[in-house]
Amino acid sequence: MPDTATQASDPASLPTDTGVARLARVYAQAIVDAADSKGCRGEVLAELGSMVHEVLAKVPSAAAVFASPRISPDEKSAMIDKICGEKLLPTTLHSLHILARHGRLGLLREVVDAAAVLCDERDGLRRATFTTVVPLDSAEQERLAAEVGRLIGFRLAPTFTVNPDVIGGLVVRIDDTVYDHSVATSLERLGDRLKQRSINEVQHRRDRIGSA
Repeated sequence: MPDTATQASDPASLPTDTGVARLARVYAQAIVDAADSKGCRGEVLAELGSMVHEVLAKVPSAAAVFASPRISPDEKSAMIDKICGEKLLPTTLHSLHILARHGRLGLLREVVDAAAVLCDERDGLRRATFTTVVPLDSAEQERLAAEVGRLIGFRLAPTFTVNPDVIGGLVVRIDDTVYDHSVATSLERLGDRLKQRSINEVQHRRDRIGSA
């Protein structure tokens, strides 16, 4: 059953979250195209991601400068050069300067997220979030992602979360669509197996306590 995703808002002067996502996708496509033409897509995305997670996330003042409409594009570009001018690939640095020139540095996180999704699409992958009733080890995660991928006809880039209260034992979200135990019999069987495992683990813990 469909479920519309909520995009993170941004201080850029756009009227809706949908507008932010659309604009971020436009810049992401330009960046990915440029990186592909230079054969450095992975490195560029890693550097931009590091800027988001290692610089802006840890230095709120830098994030405020990037997002502020009161600071000129030239000042923002100078700040970029000062922070990381000699540390980044030319394509990465150029991407940041383009965002600064167009007043969109405040969208950097959304652009990086959109670029990651775009790269997955170009590689034939669909992003999926699996919510299971019990934790799964890496082998179980791999098997589950492969089985669901076969069911829906796509290779998946999975992320796993745990929620002991999840209805049906398993919920899979792919893009803006959520599949649960009521959508497909095959997914229902997967969910039932996870629920039974949860019951067995609870019973095992009770037995251990009782025998102590």
